[in-house]
Order: sequence, then structure tokens, then C-alpha cells
Amino acid sequence: MEHTLLLAGLICLLLLAIALAVLLLRQRNVTTTVGRYRDAAVAELNAREAEERHLREVRLPAIAESLANPSVTVPGPLRGNGHGDPHRAVLETITELLGQTRRDSADSAAATLRAMMRTVQNLAGEQQVLISAMEDRHDDPSVLQGLLGLDHANSQLGRRAQATAVLCGSWPGLQRSAATLTDVVRGATGRIRDYARVQIPAPSDTAVVSQAVEPVVLAVAELLDNGARHSQPGSPVQVTFQQAHNGLAIIIDDAGVGMTVEAVQRASWLLGGHGGQDIAALGVPPRIGFAVIGALANRYGFRVSVDTRSPYGGVRAVLFLPTELLTRITTPSPSPAVLTPDPRTETPEMPATPEPARPAEPIVATSPMETTDLGTTVHGLPRRRRRTLVATQAPEPAAPAVPAPDPNPVATAAAWQRGTRRGRAISTDLERDAQ
Repeated sequence: MEHTLLLAGLICLLLLAIALAVLLLRQRNVTTTVGRYRDAAVAELNAREAEERHLREVRLPAIAESLANPSVTVPGPLRGNGHGDPHRAVLETITELLGQTRRDSADSAAATLRAMMRTVQNLAGEQQVLISAMEDRHDDPSVLQGLLGLDHANSQLGRRAQATAVLCGSWPGLQRSAATLTDVVRGATGRIRDYARVQIPAPSDTAVVSQAVEPVVLAVAELLDNGARHSQPGSPVQVTFQQAHNGLAIIIDDAGVGMTVEAVQRASWLLGGHGGQDIAALGVPPRIGFAVIGALANRYGFRVSVDTRSPYGGVRAVLFLPTELLTRITTPSPSPAVLTPDPRTETPEMPATPEPARPAEPIVATSPMETTDLGTTVHGLPRRRRRTLVATQAPEPAAPAVPAPDPNPVATAAAWQRGTRRGRAISTDLERDAQ
């Protein structure tokens, strides 16, 4: 009996041990599974925190920068392997809101600047009229030199205001007649600070059509200014013309430091007309040159590139004008001077063949002359003959003049000013006599 009870007790203990072992094993498995779930949850939480930090610190700033510069790439999420982009919808909404806000801000700023630049342009135009009037009145070299300096400074001011207005959606504002390529380059050269460094090519009879003259002048001025500012002060900026089968190119070479690959890509994007009207995206202070050229090129149909290196180590800028923007101006060939009759005085008819040259007669000083009316000419003007009342003795022939050294350009301009003013006064007196 006792043996039976002992055996039953042992069996109960064995079953209890087995049950306890099963419970312990199950508890271990449960603990391991819970730990694994806990580790996965912690890893997921850390990953989401890192993704949110990446969104806040990297992706959102890149989206804002890409609106101003499309070459900027917006990075994707940290976990892109089959997980998708958990913030895609949020990013699309933010991108649309930022784009609309930026467009509204750019339009408002452009409208304000456009109105301001229109006022500045009007003031610069009025100032130019006043300066030109003063240049016509004054022939003192020192005064004229100061006026010419003011004239040049005012031209640069007008160009900057004009370029800013164009970038803000305005038109160049000037309508010109067709001009030769040489005149276009000369007009552009007069609007930059370092105009003396520009080497202008020989005259050409190829011209730019009237509606494109001012835009091309402004674009060439911006390219010349860029080449002069980014090269050594004493180095030249060379301009040449290159004929092509479907147009003509104005080539500008400088001897500057060149451009980096990133700068060339940025310039090409702006020259393609992608700068828009957002001046805030052009830096502080804004560099509007390439953006203005791109806007003009898109409107008027020419192309500009700066992706070539010049032979002097700097940048070669090429402005290509298609055939549609070109015309031809016939320049009169020089011919021997032929005297033509003046309708206000009686002059014998011109012979059919020129007379042989005769020695120059000495100049005779005369007293005031009287005129005799002889009817009218075919143009309805009075025909008159002037005759001398009293003549004095001719002076002795003067000795040959010794060529003087080249005068100061400003003094020459002043002398020319006095001569033209005197010539206009004489012309006015003759017209008054003819009436």
C-alpha cells in the first residue's frame, strides 16, 4: 500500500515538473517574442524620427531652393526600398503652396519695381535732354569734359533702370530705325563704364531690323559690361562678327578668369529665359545681366551662349542673330566732291565735264557786299547776285602751316562745338536773307 502511494506521488511530481517546464518554455518564448516586437517598435520609432528630421532639415529646404533654381535636386526619403514616401502628399501640398506664394510675391515685387524703374527712366531721359542742351551751349573744354562725364554716367544709369524694367516684364521702351552691327556695338559700348577697353570691329553694312535694335543693344551692353568687369582692368574686350548660313553672330571675347562648370550651367539656364521675374532668386545684390538677356532673347528671337572659352583664357559670349532679324543698309561709296548750285544765290550752270584744276587764287578781303534781286529759282526762292562794293589789296601768301600735334579730345570737341554753332548761325542768316 505504501509502495503504491509513493509511486503515485512520484508520478504527480513528474507531471508537475513537466507542466512547470512547459510553462517556463512558453514564458521564454513569449518573452523573446515580446522583446523582438519591442525592438522592432523602437527601430520603427527611430526610423520615423530620422525620416521626420530628414524631411525638416533636408527635403523642405531643398524644395524651397528648387523653386528658385530647378537644377537643385530634392532628395527622396531615407527608406526608399519598397516603403514608398510617407510624406509624399504633404510635400506636394507644401510645394504647391510655396510655389503659389513665391509667384504672388514675385509678381508683386515686379510690379512695384516696374513702376519705380519707369519713373527712374523718365528722370534719366529728362536729365539726358538737359545734359545734351548744355553740351550744345558750352564749348569750354573743362565744362564740356564734365558734361561728357555726366552724359556717360547718365547712360549707365539709364541702362540699369532699363534692364531692371525689362526683367520685371516691361519692354525696352525705345524704338529705333535699322542700325548696322557696328553702330549697335558702339551704342552698347557707350552704356558701360569701361567703354575704352572695347575693340569695335570694322564697319559692316549688315544691319539689325528696327524692332530688334534696342533689345540687341541692351543685350550686347550687358555682355560687354560682364566681360569688362570680370577681367583685368587693362585687358581689352574684343568684338568680332561671324557670318553663318542662317544668320550672324556677334562674338565677345574677354581675358578674364573664366567661369566654373556650375556658373556656366546657371548662366545657360538664365540665358534660356528661365529666370522669370523673381529678382529675389538672383542673389543679393541681384545679378540681373544674364536673366535680362534671356528675357530679351525669348521675346525677340535671338540666342546667347557663354559656354565657350575665349582664346585669351576668359569667356567667349556669342549672340546669334537669325536671318529674320537682319537686313542690309547700303552705305554710299565715297565719290569726288561736286559743287551744286545754291538756290539762294545766282550760280552759272554746272558744265557737263569737270573743268581742269586751276591754281588757287589769293584770298581778297572785301567790304560789306550788296545783293541784287534777279527773280526766283525753280524752287521759288529769290535769285540773288552778290557784288563787292570796294575791294582791298590781297594779302601776301601765307607760309605753309606746320601740322600741330593732336589736341586734347575734349578741346577738339569744344572747337567742333563752336564751329557747328557758328555754321548754324551763318546758315540761319542766309536763310533769313533768302526770304
